[in-house]
Amino acid sequence: MEQFSNGDEVEIISEGKTLTGKYIENPDREFVSLKLSSGYNIGIERKKTKSIKLLKKHSAEKHAKEAVKENKELKTITILHTGGTISSAVDYATGAVTPHFTPEELIAMFPEMKSVANIRSRLMGNMASDDMRFAHYNLMAKEAEKEVKAGSSGVIITQGTDTLHYTSAALSFMLENLPVPVLVVGAQRSSDRGSSDAAMNLISACLFIAKTDFAGVAVCMHKGMDDTVCSILPGVNARKMHSSRRDAFKAVNMEEIAEVDYNTGSVKMLHGDYKQADKSLKLKVSLMDEKLKIGIAVSHPNMFAKELEAYEGFDGLVLEGTGLGHFPISEIDEHTKEHKKILAAIEKLAKKMPVVMALQTIYGRVDMNVYSPGRVLQEKGVLGNLSPMAPETAFIKIAWLLSNHPKDVKKLFMENLRGEIVKRIGAQEF
Repeated sequence: MEQFSNGDEVEIISEGKTLTGKYIENPDREFVSLKLSSGYNIGIERKKTKSIKLLKKHSAEKHAKEAVKENKELKTITILHTGGTISSAVDYATGAVTPHFTPEELIAMFPEMKSVANIRSRLMGNMASDDMRFAHYNLMAKEAEKEVKAGSSGVIITQGTDTLHYTSAALSFMLENLPVPVLVVGAQRSSDRGSSDAAMNLISACLFIAKTDFAGVAVCMHKGMDDTVCSILPGVNARKMHSSRRDAFKAVNMEEIAEVDYNTGSVKMLHGDYKQADKSLKLKVSLMDEKLKIGIAVSHPNMFAKELEAYEGFDGLVLEGTGLGHFPISEIDEHTKEHKKILAAIEKLAKKMPVVMALQTIYGRVDMNVYSPGRVLQEKGVLGNLSPMAPETAFIKIAWLLSNHPKDVKKLFMENLRGEIVKRIGAQEF
């Protein structure tokens, strides 16, 4: 059988069907891999393959990149890349998905951007979002500060989606008095797939910055399953609510900030109560203590005190409670003697560090006043009663407070510092 190289355009006849696409080398010699024009890959058993015909050899030459010319009538947006699939494309020389992050490469991938804004772009890192630590948040905050001082009208930070909501919450607290928008953007589907949301999310973020006077940290991701509208979500309380859907991100206990219609380029602000851009404002950056150990303990049936005792060497703890903010602390019969130990463990921890309550339900407000065990938890020092914050936001806020206001954590945890404490949760916000 003829030898082919990655990226060669080939025609395969198998079981009476004719398939054309890009040849991809497969380490399993029993299969032939093909990338279809739709962007999806398929594997075909060699023993069922009647023929493979070369249609066109893959050229190793790089496509010419259009020189980026600055348009003085447009805003300037800086895109900082930390990794993820949003600005990656298949390199058929290697078969791998590789990042494309220079302004020229971005314009080649997303030509619509050049009519929206002047683009500055650079690579900060190339990592999965699960590998991010507080040190990376500090780096992002510092780099965003540099771009604001350099005159950018807005900053877009791209990253993987799995922990994107931790990042947006962290930047919301760390970047105080922001004079411009900072948008965190990701993609649920790889750029080489036909269903990729990368282009729409990134271009919609650019449109939002270019066409509004919003200032602050926000998230830009798909609003629905189709390619029509992106949501601009409050960075401090957005959350990934699905493992793979393109509309995975939702605002928690808050309204969305805006909608961007990708097809028309129009932006609809959903409420007028937002901070407006003002370049006279002086940005203050408050970094995270990279050595802090903050835990998240999840309440569940048949829990044991030793699970909580593991956090004794930590600096702070989020209790992810059931319902309104419950933990198994009531000894009601011979089978629940362990619950007395759990309560003692919580009390011991709360004397050493901030211990706060958040909800497994995600939506809704903590209310430890309704049932007596909740009142007991408050008496033992658990903070967060009436909090509307998602567990991840509570985690980040505790870490930021310990990093910057260690003596005032109990006082400030329920203070509305960045819009994270809403007075009212509307019925439409679920």
